[in-house]
Amino acid sequence: AGSTTVDYLIVAGGAGGGLHHGGGGGAGGTRQYYPNPATGGHAVSIQAYPIAVGAGGAERVYDGPYGAGNSGSVSTFDSISSAGGGGGAGTGAGANTGGSGGGGNQPYGGPEAAGNTPDTSATDSGSQGNSGGTGSYGGSHSMGGGGGATVVGGNNSGATGGAGGAGLTTTIISPGDSPGIYGGGGGGDSFGTGGAGGAGGGGAGGSGPGGTVAGAAGTVNTGGGGGGGSHALPGYAGGSGLVVIRYKFQ
Repeated sequence: AGSTTVDYLIVAGGAGGGLHHGGGGGAGGTRQYYPNPATGGHAVSIQAYPIAVGAGGAERVYDGPYGAGNSGSVSTFDSISSAGGGGGAGTGAGANTGGSGGGGNQPYGGPEAAGNTPDTSATDSGSQGNSGGTGSYGGSHSMGGGGGATVVGGNNSGATGGAGGAGLTTTIISPGDSPGIYGGGGGGDSFGTGGAGGAGGGGAGGSGPGGTVAGAAGTVNTGGGGGGGSHALPGYAGGSGLVVIRYKFQ
């Protein structure tokens, strides 16, 4: 009387923010297949299936050399994989591609990076993420936000770092109850105001001249990207991912 298909939400580990005028870390790739499991979904049989939950990109401590944030790790269920988020740009290195791409730091680091890498747009789960936003080293040193599962990372605006892109809102865990949000990008660092973390576990970017106001890491089990850091601040860690399997059992 049960189901031979399952619904899934596969969120990879979010990336860390860049070090020294860092862009926000990209969210972990976020793939969802959530029809009615009695009438559609991912086909399964009675056997063991491999599942892996990706770790978030580790914090990048200010101990030299500068560079991009650490990318997140892959999450998998069966043959389906979500790519880890791409680390945010830092002085001397551009952002990394991934499930969602890291925010940029031009011209002394590099540009923002593409998300949805590899491209999953044509699959049942659709695109797994978005690109990071642009940043500027000049003036207020405001950096781009990391891409989120559903929204591109924000560009810097004057003395404000780019906000992380928003994640995916879903009720797959608790249908009929309050929805959860997963895969938010990290905010970019700024000498003015750090970029806000994207909804879905993204951490805020550091701020203040010389790195006086701390940012935040991505939230555990959301795939959120970490905020970018500046000077004495680290490139904040990304949040670990999540794998959810939902099925009709009677």
